[in-house]
Amino acid sequence: MTDAPAKSPAPELRAELCNWCEAWETCLQNVISQVSGQPSVFEISSRSLPATDSDVWYTVVAGGAVHGEMTLRLPAASGTLLAQKFLGETAPAPEGIAAEPITAENKEALEELLRQIAGLASTTLAATAGGEVQLHLSASAAPSWSSDAIVCLQTKNEAEAGASITVEIQISPALAAALQSRAQPVPTAQPSSPSSSTLPAPASSYGRLMDVGLNVKLRFGTRRMLLREVLALSPGVVVELENTLHSPVDLLLEGRLIAQGEVVVVDGKYGLRITGVVDPAPAAGAAV
Repeated sequence: MTDAPAKSPAPELRAELCNWCEAWETCLQNVISQVSGQPSVFEISSRSLPATDSDVWYTVVAGGAVHGEMTLRLPAASGTLLAQKFLGETAPAPEGIAAEPITAENKEALEELLRQIAGLASTTLAATAGGEVQLHLSASAAPSWSSDAIVCLQTKNEAEAGASITVEIQISPALAAALQSRAQPVPTAQPSSPSSSTLPAPASSYGRLMDVGLNVKLRFGTRRMLLREVLALSPGVVVELENTLHSPVDLLLEGRLIAQGEVVVVDGKYGLRITGVVDPAPAAGAAV
């Protein structure tokens, strides 16, 4: 057993985003060190990488305690080096792979390696997110959203000088907001002031809204698909969802997650047995 490497200084990020990225750094180091049999040490930086057409992209969809997306972007050379570590192959000289696109075989091995890292991260991130985290990784294109935060994880091993591995993490605004809401302390009730005693209680107006109809939907799972995959859909094609068989089903109210549960059959119709109700943090300044 070797001592855990010291964490590298994190870039200027909010505490919850810093903890999230550092957890990915730790999991990346641990899994790569395990599969290669050699210690791999990464450092975090806030610089963004120049984009190229040969870059490989993966989207990680978070569910459970937090919801949102993040991406992993790797230069082709980094993806090839990671795949070769996973397959136990001898890596060629850095200049021999710098301009080569990643092969289909190496891309498949890279995706499996990243899935293992995401699986470890699911457990590690539970403390940061304040509950169980589910991470679903899939190959993708560049995201359509603008990143809320970008960090780079890069090896700094002397043995890998000139052949460093770089992984760029982009965090979506939705995931950043979810992490921030989980990090905020629950506001406590304040004694009412004399001036507020003259205001009507919020519940006094709820009665007139009780008969308003709202649409609720069940979401069994999601999957990100390329346009060519969508155009290729035809009767008989099976679309595999990213959620596992026993993952909780989401109950959405006008597109917003309000509860989760398990599917049941009631009198020949589908139903949902609620196992958990999502209690979002109140907005700043809202009445408690």
